[in-house]
Amino acid sequence: MRPVWNGAISFGLVNIPVDLISAAKTNDLKFHMMDVRNQGRIRYERVNEETGEEVPWNQIVKAYELSDDNYVLITDEDFEKADVKATKTIDIEAFVEKSDIEMIYYEKPYFIQPRKGGEKAYVLFREALEESGKVAIARVVIRTREYLSAILPEGDALVLDLLRFSQELRSAEDIKLPSDVTVKDKEKELALRLIDDMTEKWEPEKFKDEYRLSLMEMIRKKAEGMEIAVPEEEEEPESNVVDIMDLLRKSVDSKKAKTSGKSSEEESSEDKTEDKETGKTTGKKTAGKSSGKTAAARKKAEEKEEDNTEEKKTPRRKRA
Repeated sequence: MRPVWNGAISFGLVNIPVDLISAAKTNDLKFHMMDVRNQGRIRYERVNEETGEEVPWNQIVKAYELSDDNYVLITDEDFEKADVKATKTIDIEAFVEKSDIEMIYYEKPYFIQPRKGGEKAYVLFREALEESGKVAIARVVIRTREYLSAILPEGDALVLDLLRFSQELRSAEDIKLPSDVTVKDKEKELALRLIDDMTEKWEPEKFKDEYRLSLMEMIRKKAEGMEIAVPEEEEEPESNVVDIMDLLRKSVDSKKAKTSGKSSEEESSEDKTEDKETGKTTGKKTAGKSSGKTAAARKKAEEKEEDNTEEKKTPRRKRA
């Protein structure tokens, strides 16, 4: 994997040479823009607005607008000259408790990879962080801007998570939040039961991008000339009044039904074993089949008993 940044972690008087490698990858579907009239690809050009000519990438630089039509050209070297140390150093400023950093501050993770000669210092720093239970707060410049960041151990690796500055976040006071709503104890109790029923171990590999899978399936069908059925939209209720208690009860009951169904299915399906003497395959049948056969046998026995009773009641005719 290609590093997006290289430099060193400044930990007191210790410098640990490292690379930053993005820990996130995108699985977004790529779509091209096309002219619907002849299905020709749409191509964007970097055009000089004065000459009308296309400009190659190696002739393009960034510029800062001081005032209308007054620009200062900035090259890659200029960004480094602004603060050479900042562009090459992850400068640790403090250590804090991980629980003190609210989730809203985390922005993007990077793996920290040690470079040649920095392996021992890397392991030492990782183990010290893990044992202390603390998170390192540092500053780092990536490309053209400075970021606040948190460094924390993740297994055998160190992860640098970019943090948002407080001034980059809006206050919750800026949005409309309910203030005069009263929640009943019974409602809270049902909500807590539902949370408890839905609580499970975090297994991230279980969760897939279902919309992406559906979109790919639709593309496949369309490529094969199949007709795409449009699902009917559910009708919205006329009233905005919602019976929360009723919805919570239904949710809890639905979750219970799913859980009990899953449990009985797991209990009823047992592996068959082979009888050593006869060589025949034996084993417990599933609960559904067993109960079905038992009921059928019982019904057959009852019918036979009724026939015998009728036969006893009916007098036999005397022979002539």
